Amino acid sequence: MTDSSVREFKMPDVGEGLTEAEILKWYVKPGDTVTDGQVVCEVETAKAAVELPIPYDGVVRELHFPEGTTVDVGTSIIAVAVGDGAAAEAPAQEAAPAPVEEAPAEAEEKKPEGRQPVLVGYGVSTSATRRRPRKGAEAPAQEAPSAAAAIQAEMNGHGQPAPAAPAAGERPLAKPPVRKLAKDLGVDLATVVPSGPDGIITREDVHAAVAAPEATPATVAPAPSPSPTAASPTSYDTARETRIPVKGVRKATAAAMVGSAFTAPHVTEFVTVDVTRTMKLVEELKQDKEFTGLRVNPLLLIAKALLVAIKRNPGVNASWDEAAQEIVVKHYVNLGIAAATPRGLIVPNIKDAHAQTLPQLAGSLGELVSTAREGKTSPGAMQGGTVTITNVGVFGVDTGTPILNPGESAILAVGAIKLQPWVHKGKVKPRQVTTLALSFDHRLVDGELGSKFLADVAAVLEQPKRLMSWA
Repeated sequence: MTDSSVREFKMPDVGEGLTEAEILKWYVKPGDTVTDGQVVCEVETAKAAVELPIPYDGVVRELHFPEGTTVDVGTSIIAVAVGDGAAAEAPAQEAAPAPVEEAPAEAEEKKPEGRQPVLVGYGVSTSATRRRPRKGAEAPAQEAPSAAAAIQAEMNGHGQPAPAAPAAGERPLAKPPVRKLAKDLGVDLATVVPSGPDGIITREDVHAAVAAPEATPATVAPAPSPSPTAASPTSYDTARETRIPVKGVRKATAAAMVGSAFTAPHVTEFVTVDVTRTMKLVEELKQDKEFTGLRVNPLLLIAKALLVAIKRNPGVNASWDEAAQEIVVKHYVNLGIAAATPRGLIVPNIKDAHAQTLPQLAGSLGELVSTAREGKTSPGAMQGGTVTITNVGVFGVDTGTPILNPGESAILAVGAIKLQPWVHKGKVKPRQVTTLALSFDHRLVDGELGSKFLADVAAVLEQPKRLMSWA
């Protein structure tokens, strides 16, 4: 079987601009037959969990990564024998794709001479992939191997002396995947002795540096001081502490919240409102045949109240264009709903929510929540939001100071709805009361506009008949 009968399926960019994804689950194993469009694995990106379909027919030859591995976009994750190769597939003694752990430079040396390129922009010179020697450096093969090189070579199992570590001030030679591996493991490449051709640091070199952290500083070329990142991981008591890796959705959320908090100047305002009439309307709508089979709850009317308030105060629905130094007022509302999921907080949005009727909005909210709970929210559903609602009241919380979703102008936090003593028509009575908190970007929304907007939301919830008179 020839290499041409093996197709390598690479990790795609399942969102917009994502650079990596974690393999959550494989649905196939080596030897399984797959067809075009069949889902072979589920991956988690920084935005959502996504199922990946294979784009061709064949037989699975190899899964390059186990479950739980984070893989860069563009990296091959599965090899599939296709065409005649699928029928003649035999795992033993046959040519296979280059191992995943092999350094790219080493793989290039194994290409058969005389192979002609078939892609536009590739030259035919056989020396195109060779690196020029460092300026002022002698050829590594002409030097006597240092003690560090001997130790490194022994640890790597190469059996041959490796080139010496780069001199102080020189940038170590390593491919991008190797640099990422070193960063993830906390290894300073300047302290790693290379074993690859022309002084290139390989994955094995990085792993060897981790395996023998004490030997490296004593044997490498003198340096001003060892990098603090090369130190051994801090030990901790597993019986008293639990370490949870920050990755996927949780990692992206953390980065987004930090970026938002320190980019947009936040202002938060509060209002406590009697929503007794709104709660009565919710019960009435549950009996309406137009809402049969739909999710009807206070959030539905709160969302509608927010949309009405945006119509009356369109300047709230905007974004800040830093490059152009412009405020972009949106004439549509993509309404974000913050949802807690097992993988962390996500904010999918309802596209063009402003144009939906109340029953349509109820259907969209129900679908959004169900999809989020199942972990099936697509990356596209979380992009392009303009304003967001976060319902902290479901946890029994009265209110909060929410952080803006990046790129949005406002976020409304809804507190718990409780029976409280309230002055109604001159008498103290038990009424359904909640507190709303509105955070907004003060570059886009000044105090007057933010106050009017929040007051309008409260007014609709206090007197829901305004849904008809203001809409």
